[in-house]
Amino acid sequence: MKILITGGAGFIGSSIADAYLAAGHDVVIVDNLYSGKRENIPAKARFHEIDIVSPKIAEVLEAERPEVISHHAAQMDVRLSVASPTFDAEVNIVGTIRLLEAAVKSGVKRVIFASSGGAAYGEQENFPACEADRTNPVSPYGVSKRAGEHYLFYYHAVHGLPYLAFRYANVYGPRQDPHGEAGVVAIFCEKLLRGEAPRINGDGRQTRDYVFIEDLVRANVAALSSSYVGPMNIGTGVETDVVALAEKLVAHSGTKLAPTNGPAKMGEQRRSVVDPGLARRELGWEPRVLPDEGLAHTYDWFRERFPK
Repeated sequence: MKILITGGAGFIGSSIADAYLAAGHDVVIVDNLYSGKRENIPAKARFHEIDIVSPKIAEVLEAERPEVISHHAAQMDVRLSVASPTFDAEVNIVGTIRLLEAAVKSGVKRVIFASSGGAAYGEQENFPACEADRTNPVSPYGVSKRAGEHYLFYYHAVHGLPYLAFRYANVYGPRQDPHGEAGVVAIFCEKLLRGEAPRINGDGRQTRDYVFIEDLVRANVAALSSSYVGPMNIGTGVETDVVALAEKLVAHSGTKLAPTNGPAKMGEQRRSVVDPGLARRELGWEPRVLPDEGLAHTYDWFRERFPK
């Protein structure tokens, strides 16, 4: 099967690319390298350095004719979306529309979309949130991800393009970028390795559902043999607050550094946790790696690569 991965030079996209190649698929990667890294691109994948916002994305799809698109290219910084909603919409909404237009014209058979299980739900009404719950995003990023789901529904209804919109919880693990809002685990790991205390925004009692990258990759592999259409949560159903997260990493690092607190950030919801029951029923998927194990593995990965 030929699969085109947008954002395939990033943390999540490149990890999925590795798994697809290992399973014997033909992988094409599209990335503008704005945040993705060239060294993440697998040697066996074909690479197009292009922005999904560019009209030239249609030429790439026409030339490659993939059967499946795994759409992970995005503006994913919540704080940047608050500062520049227009830029966020250009990448996450206009870029997605251009991609879906090209997908229809080039005969793509299925789209797997990286949505958000935190920002798209916003301030949840139920804990954990399930796919039928109302979505009340409180950041432009969450709005743009939810808009992507609506456009997927439209292209399926009008053009017959099947899709699966994964609402990811907070993804972490080896290869995560420590230089971005979305990588709090990586940020804390790097700070500890530099001998600096982790800095927590606000009181640190805001919770998130942390899903390990290897678990998320398994969901994306399972999605290739699924015909399910619609949104689907990928998370653990377990809430962990930022204070506990920092304490776990500090303990594993063997340091005595006490986390510090800074001001709370705009656009962040207080609690976020998703119900993975639908993925269990439809994909036979469930998380295998809980935070204690995953955080230790992630810290060790960063420690092995930290400059001596």
